[in-house]
Amino acid sequence: MEKKVLIVDDEESVVQSIAGVLEDEGFQVARAKSGEEAIKVFQQEEPDITLLDIWMPGMDGIEVLKRLKWISPSCQVIMISGHATISTAMTAVKLGAFDFIEKPLSLDVLLMTIHRALHQQKELLTLHQSKEIVSEDPLQGKKIFPKEGIGELTEPPTATLREAISLTGKPSKRKGTSLYHHRTLKQSMVLYGTGLHSGKKTGLLFQPLPPHSGILFGNISSDEFVPAHLDYVQTTEFATSLKKGGAIAKTVEHLMAVLHAYRITNLMVKMIEEIPIMDGSALEFCKIVEEAGVEDQEERVDELAIDRRLEIVHKDKSLAIEPAEVFSIHFFLNYPPPIGEQVFDFTLDSEEAFRDLIAPARTFGFLKDIEMLERMGLGGGGRLHNFILLDDGKIVNTKLRFSDEFVRHKVLDLIGDFYLLNRPVRGKVTAHLTGHTENIALMKKIQEIQREKER
Repeated sequence: MEKKVLIVDDEESVVQSIAGVLEDEGFQVARAKSGEEAIKVFQQEEPDITLLDIWMPGMDGIEVLKRLKWISPSCQVIMISGHATISTAMTAVKLGAFDFIEKPLSLDVLLMTIHRALHQQKELLTLHQSKEIVSEDPLQGKKIFPKEGIGELTEPPTATLREAISLTGKPSKRKGTSLYHHRTLKQSMVLYGTGLHSGKKTGLLFQPLPPHSGILFGNISSDEFVPAHLDYVQTTEFATSLKKGGAIAKTVEHLMAVLHAYRITNLMVKMIEEIPIMDGSALEFCKIVEEAGVEDQEERVDELAIDRRLEIVHKDKSLAIEPAEVFSIHFFLNYPPPIGEQVFDFTLDSEEAFRDLIAPARTFGFLKDIEMLERMGLGGGGRLHNFILLDDGKIVNTKLRFSDEFVRHKVLDLIGDFYLLNRPVRGKVTAHLTGHTENIALMKKIQEIQREKER
């Protein structure tokens, strides 16, 4: 049976172009030019999916969404807009919109979003028909129940989900094989916060993308974007920032570390120049990824396997990488009191290990550095609740989450920077007193050798 899509938009040209694509893909199409007409057509046609423009004369899309959700709480509504803000996106998502995509529409993204909405609709129908679906976990004998409210089942890990990954979550030691699938989020998400260096209220809109799209940082008010790639690093002073044309993405390292740990390979991150600092750690980004859910895609990711030792040395700082079966880090840190000498070893072999051991570690700095940043017009978002402040040999404003929280945070930054190579890396990193500048320098060396091989 053909699925039916209702298109609600007051621009006839938009309706015609979308309808043509959907009909070519085998969908039935219903149309409405206003909010009032949309409600009538929705009740008559009972569409599987509704594409709803936000800005329309008379009743706007937000009000229509409320009415449709009142008529049918389980209906799948995808909001579309050419003049959106993060606030608008958040409102739509909170009201129950399945997703939020912007004009001009990418047909690949539109079709992918519709198919994801249909898949969720099918799961919701299954759950409605059976209040409790029970299966046995072959590993632990536990019963698995559906998660409430999101139409998903918590499934036991199976070899078919990741053909080359063992059930322990650790990669197979086979060489020359791509172990992982491309990944994106299951749904769009919105997150508010404050930029560490700008001090401005900002936010993020996360939107799933098709395979081979990469991680993209887009401007919320334009169609410009900058890829999360080494080639677009603009500065590494106090944070890692990217720039391409008019698109700017500042302080990306914490979010990139989370995307690295959860192996998200395709995602649009809409923002206003700077990633929000949140509580100074990466925990909130972990939560937003887990709340959205991760979707494995069919295509495989090409890993970058290090086949020789490479090293960057600058005075007392050094950073090296050598061949290994997994991505791991040995970090040595030695700062003035109260930090002192700290050493930490970490292997990035599971999301859980990253979330529990690395993500909670917060940004830190000395009072004298904060004063310097303020003179430079930076650090405006630093607050007592999102920054470990050090002065006169002691911690001024908080209690540590780990006794070695400082070195763990350096590991967090390094994991984030390394994902700017645009794919998973297999190699052991040894870091001695290094930061963003050395991270980028070593990655450029890796990239140069890799490009020589591919010529």
